[in-house]
Amino acid sequence: MSLADATTTDIPAMMAELGRNARKGANALKIATPDQKRTALLTAAGALNAHRKKILAANALDMDAAEKKGISKAFLDRLLLTDARIDGIIEAVKTIAELPDPVGAVTSEWDRPNGLHIERVRTPLGVIGVIFESRPNVTADAGALCIKSGNAVILRGGSDSFHSSRAIVECLLDGLHLAGLPVECVQLVPTTDRAAVGEMLKGLEGNIDVIVPRGGKTLVARVQAEARVPVFAHLEGLVHVYIDRSADLEKAVSVTLNAKMRRTGICGAAETLLVHKDVAATHLQPIIEALVAKGCEIRGDETVQSMLSGAKPATEQDWKTEYEDAIISVKVVDSIEVAIAHIEHYSSHHTEAIIAEDPAAVEKFFNEIDSAILMHNASTQFADGGEFGFGGEIGIATGKMHARGPVGVEQLTSFKYRVRGNGQTRP
Repeated sequence: MSLADATTTDIPAMMAELGRNARKGANALKIATPDQKRTALLTAAGALNAHRKKILAANALDMDAAEKKGISKAFLDRLLLTDARIDGIIEAVKTIAELPDPVGAVTSEWDRPNGLHIERVRTPLGVIGVIFESRPNVTADAGALCIKSGNAVILRGGSDSFHSSRAIVECLLDGLHLAGLPVECVQLVPTTDRAAVGEMLKGLEGNIDVIVPRGGKTLVARVQAEARVPVFAHLEGLVHVYIDRSADLEKAVSVTLNAKMRRTGICGAAETLLVHKDVAATHLQPIIEALVAKGCEIRGDETVQSMLSGAKPATEQDWKTEYEDAIISVKVVDSIEVAIAHIEHYSSHHTEAIIAEDPAAVEKFFNEIDSAILMHNASTQFADGGEFGFGGEIGIATGKMHARGPVGVEQLTSFKYRVRGNGQTRP
């Protein structure tokens, strides 16, 4: 299937063809050598660098169209590509290329009393469908991770990032071609028609093995409701930072400021700040002042409002909101138990952080909070596959089955058992 815009109006037929081609690509990729996959990715990284002007020009088209639509600043920030961000994409692809190849890795082995030798080995999932919104870097991350883990991938990016994604995919195809691998291993849905998403959720005649949605609550909800194949859910990032009574003031200020304001539109950005009442008098004011100085709007409970005349009252809806903007909800809590209860009630189970010097408080927080990623004295903006050493990520899975947290190459594999005998029969 060409990367050119599809002219056919028969979306089901077009998507079925993508599925069949992807299965062929998956069958070739699952037996590709580690050197082939490494070559494909390093070549792709070189192509991304060589064609950066073309990628930036494509992104400029997307940005111009998005601005004319009146898209939010947070969305525009996710969509924007710069030389520095392209450098980051290139580095991520290179890092993924150099990761240990997961396919065929023996994760466990043992001998049975009857002489059978059993091995559990990693194997690709097959064909992965990735449905995402706005962020062009997901195109490169998902494509590179799938190649490395031996999976074919069908990418359906948002219409707002279509030109950027297409330019990036062309670089991935350069790498596949040079490595002698089918270009069908990575395919971009060549239409912005939303009917294509519906066809992917049906499974493309059994040719999609897993769907990964990466976007807002509406997208994820639709995928979970309609998908006929397994889903790695990447839910919203309703992220909390809790300042414990034992928190170091300097860490509390710097970590909270970074967690909220480094990039407000990413899923690891803090949305709610909880502060223990015992340090409200000493810690809350400096934290709020630092946030306000960076342009952050404060929505707080009565205690917070009494300390900051400009703070707006926090409503019940605020505790449930992923702002993706320079806004944060702030609450003073009576104890760590109350903080944990608040997080468990409102969290999307993505990422939470505790700022504390008391080891017992940290262990309690880690043991009782049921989120995919937990941070101690570190910014929640580290909730990223690249920062975990995975090179990149295809998403942050917030479910509990198979994969959880950043989904990298290992999480994109399943396993099978190899049993070796010497003529044994079962009595």
